[in-house]
Amino acid sequence: MDINNRTVFIPGATSGIGLELARRFTAAGSTVIVGGRRAEQLERLAAEGFATVAIDVTDPESVARARDSVLQSHPDLDTIVTMSGVMLLEDLRDPAHFADTERTIDTNLLGTIRVIDAFTAHLIARGAGTIITVTSGIGFLPFPPMPTYAASKAGVHAYTEALRAQLDGTGVEVAELVPPAVATTPEQARSNPRALALDAFATEVMELLRTDPTPHEILVEGVQMHRWAERDGTYAELVAQRSQALAMLPGRQ
Repeated sequence: MDINNRTVFIPGATSGIGLELARRFTAAGSTVIVGGRRAEQLERLAAEGFATVAIDVTDPESVARARDSVLQSHPDLDTIVTMSGVMLLEDLRDPAHFADTERTIDTNLLGTIRVIDAFTAHLIARGAGTIITVTSGIGFLPFPPMPTYAASKAGVHAYTEALRAQLDGTGVEVAELVPPAVATTPEQARSNPRALALDAFATEVMELLRTDPTPHEILVEGVQMHRWAERDGTYAELVAQRSQALAMLPGRQ
């Protein structure tokens, strides 16, 4: 895809991967609208020069308001990146985990669908555009301490595949960004030495996005082992290794 002259809306881009991608699109010459829930973060990013809009992807009315605001100020919008998401630890032996289950599904899966639904008609009417969903290597290779996160991202993957098939012929392309663990803070880099550096990850992602045609799946080198574990026969061994992290759950030490 041409990343140099796009108008991009990224809900969930007030920090981390989303914010870095927003900066990369901007540096390439695109216009970026950042969406988020927290007013203070949006004010900070507005001061940085971004267009901003308030959005809570768990609230259908908030999503509708954000859509109307974005399309009023940027009628040439042609790219959506569904970045909003939460990662929560859950101990499935404790029934109290279910509140986190609901929050995760509501944000990661239903939130993604709400945002896509809000803008699909606009993109189809344009006859061109791009929807980029954001899943995770964990959607293909579960991390047992985060079971619903894995399920939500696997759900977004399946939804993306169906969406691509349904939008075939409309001019709207559908791509899926599949991050591995990415260190978005120094603390994360120290706690997970295997996590990719944010700068290196974003550089690789933008190079992949430049590919013509846009790949159906944006897979950096560091996520290949997750994506193809079943194909490569390493799935059971890797899940067993990752299950050792269950010790991080309260009460499991």
